[in-house]
Amino acid sequence: MTGTPQLAPTWRLWLVWGVSVAAYIVSVTNRTSLAAVGSDAAVRFDADASTLSMFAVIQLFVYGGMQIPVGLLLDRFGARPIMTAGMVLMASGQLVMALSTDVGTAIIARVLLGAGDAAIFPSALRVVATWFPQQRAPLMVQMTGIIGQTGQLLALLPMAALLHATSWTVAFGSLAGLGVLFTILTFAIVRNHPPSSDADVSVNTATGAIAVVRSSADLRQGFRESWGHPGTRLAFWSHFTTPFAGTAFVMLWGFPFLTAGEGLTPAVASLVMSAFVVFSMLVGPVMGALSSRHPLRRSRMLVLPTIAFQALVWLAVIAWPGPAPLWLLFLLAFALATGGPASMIAFDHARTHNPSHRLSTATGIVNGGGFIAGLIAIFLIGLAMDLQGAGTPDTYTLEAFRIAFLTQVPLWVLGAAFIVVERHRTRVRMGIDPPRKRRKTGSAEPTEPSDG
Repeated sequence: MTGTPQLAPTWRLWLVWGVSVAAYIVSVTNRTSLAAVGSDAAVRFDADASTLSMFAVIQLFVYGGMQIPVGLLLDRFGARPIMTAGMVLMASGQLVMALSTDVGTAIIARVLLGAGDAAIFPSALRVVATWFPQQRAPLMVQMTGIIGQTGQLLALLPMAALLHATSWTVAFGSLAGLGVLFTILTFAIVRNHPPSSDADVSVNTATGAIAVVRSSADLRQGFRESWGHPGTRLAFWSHFTTPFAGTAFVMLWGFPFLTAGEGLTPAVASLVMSAFVVFSMLVGPVMGALSSRHPLRRSRMLVLPTIAFQALVWLAVIAWPGPAPLWLLFLLAFALATGGPASMIAFDHARTHNPSHRLSTATGIVNGGGFIAGLIAIFLIGLAMDLQGAGTPDTYTLEAFRIAFLTQVPLWVLGAAFIVVERHRTRVRMGIDPPRKRRKTGSAEPTEPSDG
């Protein structure tokens, strides 16, 4: 560093962030591009439910697996080159998808898409960390996530309308062209840090404190240290448990469930799916404000209630005799929409409990959690459909979907249990709660945890 870094001009700050967020919108559009055209994909590739699930599962598997490498690369090279490379990979993946006519080629396309997608959101978070004051970072992280989710709207009616008005090749080729455009924009406009800095730093304008974001000297040690802190594990399980139901719903299985299962028209089903995105954008600022005001109660007040709300509403839809009423399906969309904003709290945990030099590594660990859960949920739903003999669009039934969506329950239970455990360990590490006392016989005597 050479001197104290100054804040970038307002116009440049918002331009860099705006292009980063726009790139994230494009990545979300690419990620959910099969949301409303899953049945078309099943016909094009002659795919059953398990094979259709594999398209999303492989994409998310690559996404989750790439989070740690992306975090390490961000520590070394910064946001600009990693975001640009991600856009190149996504454009390549959609071009391959546009030209593919068999399952094998389509899987290659989804691998490229997942690898490119993995680079965008962590890069956008790095832009927030280096361009905005530290005290504004939590709000800007929430805003980045909220605005980025509008990409799902582009993957619903517009994508389906374009495909049905033209062809598979034109629709996915258009997404490839959009990727090329944003490859150019990110390379031309996004910068790792403001021009007044010569390194990635995070500045607290209230105190003048400067934290340098630098590469870890020992990458393996950086990973061990990040995962070794209970706050990182709390963040991982929070991000594992809160968004996966919404991911499975909006990425692949929501539209077929609403149309073939619940009997809605494609237009009404798209309205419900669009409501999911709008609800998410409305809930995000509220969740972010509550998280900032109650940093010691985030898990108990926000994360765990979100998980319980999603599970209860899903079970109500599943248990409803016959097709669920439209108001309940909109309530389901609202419940699932809370998962994305709640998952953003995990990044607050990662930022709070990790020093700046391993922040990207911790962020990668946390970001992988939700998508690992998402791929598990998508695969289990598809497998359950096939095992019931309802693996193709012409055999989908409401009862089959109900049983298939029950496979989400163990994931909620598992994640919630680990959140409770790691929350206590984190509070003990922070000195808020006392450690569990040991009896002379060696048995643990539980103590009543504080609300903080």
